[in-house]
Amino acid sequence: MKILFVEDNPGVTQFVRNGLKESGHVVDHADNGRDGLFLASSEVYDVIILDRMLPGGIDGLAIIEALRKTGNKTPILILSALTDIDDRISGLRAGGDDYLTKPFAFGELMARLEALVRRSQGVGAETFLMVGDLRMDLLAHKVSRAGQPIPLKPREFALLEFLMRHAGQVVTRTMLLENVWDYNFDPQTNVIDVHMSKLRQKIDAQFAPPLLHTLRGIGYRLDVNA
Repeated sequence: MKILFVEDNPGVTQFVRNGLKESGHVVDHADNGRDGLFLASSEVYDVIILDRMLPGGIDGLAIIEALRKTGNKTPILILSALTDIDDRISGLRAGGDDYLTKPFAFGELMARLEALVRRSQGVGAETFLMVGDLRMDLLAHKVSRAGQPIPLKPREFALLEFLMRHAGQVVTRTMLLENVWDYNFDPQTNVIDVHMSKLRQKIDAQFAPPLLHTLRGIGYRLDVNA
C-alpha cells in the first residue's frame, strides 16, 4: 500500500513509519496540517493516517473536510489522543472512515488499514495476482508457485507485488526505488540486485519456465515468456 501519514509527534511517527515500512508499504509523512493537506491533495494514496491535532494552522478535521469537498474519497483513519465519544463522533461525521485512539497496538492499526482499503475497493476487488503458475494472495499475504508455498520477507513481497502488477512490462530501477523502497534518489547501492537475486532463487530456481528476466542496462520484467 502507498500510505500518507500525517503526525507531528516524533515518537509516534518513528514507531508507525518503521512498522509500515518493515511490512513492505510505501509511506509519505507530513508533520503539520498544511503539508499534510498538500500531499493528500496532490498524490494518490491507498489510505491516509491522520492525527487530529496538528500544527500549521490546519487540524486533522479541516484536512478531512477539505478533501471530501473536492471529492477525494481516499480512506482516512483518524489517529488521536482525544478519546471522548464526542471527539470520535465529530471525526467520523467530518468524513473520517475510522478512529483509533492513542496508545494503540501496531497490529490493530494494520488490521484497520487493511479493512479500510478492502472496503474502499468494494465487492469483487482484486484479492490475488497471477502470472503463469505464480500466485499471490493479497489478503493472506501468501505466495505460491505450482501450488508450493514460497515464504517471502515483507520487502520481497512488496517487490514481487509491484512486478506482478506490471507483469509483461519493463520495470526500471528508478520505478523500483520509488515504489518499493520509497527513495526519490539513487542510493548508489546494490540493494535492488541483492533483493532480485534472492527473489529469483525463491520463485524460479526450483521451477520452470523462469519468470523473472533481467534486461541489462534497462531493468526487469516478470513474464512467462523470455
